[in-house]
Amino acid sequence: MSYPGPDLDPPLPRRFRRGPLTVTLAALVPGALLGWLVYEAVGGGPDGSDRTASASSSPSAPAADDGKRSSAPDAGPGSLRGKVVVIDPGHNPGNFRHTAEINRQVDIGTNRKECDTTGTATNAGYPEARFTLDVAHRLRALLEARGATVKLTHDGNSPAWGPCVDERARIGNVAHADAAVSIHADGSAAGNRGFHVIMPGSVHSGAADTRKIVGPSHDLGVRVAGDFGRATGEPPSNYLGDGTGFVTRTDLGGLNLSTVPKVFIECGNMRDSKDAALLISGAWRQKAARGISEGIVSFLRRS
Repeated sequence: MSYPGPDLDPPLPRRFRRGPLTVTLAALVPGALLGWLVYEAVGGGPDGSDRTASASSSPSAPAADDGKRSSAPDAGPGSLRGKVVVIDPGHNPGNFRHTAEINRQVDIGTNRKECDTTGTATNAGYPEARFTLDVAHRLRALLEARGATVKLTHDGNSPAWGPCVDERARIGNVAHADAAVSIHADGSAAGNRGFHVIMPGSVHSGAADTRKIVGPSHDLGVRVAGDFGRATGEPPSNYLGDGTGFVTRTDLGGLNLSTVPKVFIECGNMRDSKDAALLISGAWRQKAARGISEGIVSFLRRS
């Protein structure tokens, strides 16, 4: 998401000779398998970078290191069974093919804005839309493992573009989400670093009325920010929020039209080389998902 801008709600041989100083393939397999499992777990190459950074960004070809959905939700003490979380991956990898559709104006309560945007990208071309979808998949797996019901506003290839910012808010409202988080990465100037969490301001205009969600959204945002910072080591933004990592806005349709607790998180600045090196790393994206997850869990378990 950029500022200022529209609502970016943007071979081994088969056998070795036998003998006292030789080994068989069977003796090597366990170690090789363990190494492969560790490699897959971090979601990246040996240097932690995104193995799919040069792959097509087509929605029909999801990143190979996307988080996998859990098949065994936690039903024990402290389970999130019965809780609904809506994850909103900012933008859509297919938006650039649908400029007319995403440029259509929609009502966000306080005014009208573009349906959506393409989002930003690193200087090397890694798109924000791919980043947000990857983190969303990882986050979904973590929350489902805790027993939560998780809904995504889109899943890369469904729909092929968008949805519009007003529809993104509506998805959370219809689901009666206990918490909703929109995932983004910023497109600010080089040298601007860090993450920030955007919270809804008090709005009561047209279709927008955030008065009931301002308080709980602030609580959600504080918890997400704290756990995200601890998990990733990313500092609060040095260019927005006066070093707090918190920004309040009333011009984002995804927040204005929400009737459930919701925040945006800008995980870093894609245009800064230091932040970009983190954002392209599968291992770091797993940390980001874990931090956001822990913040959500803390919010849902609050007394």
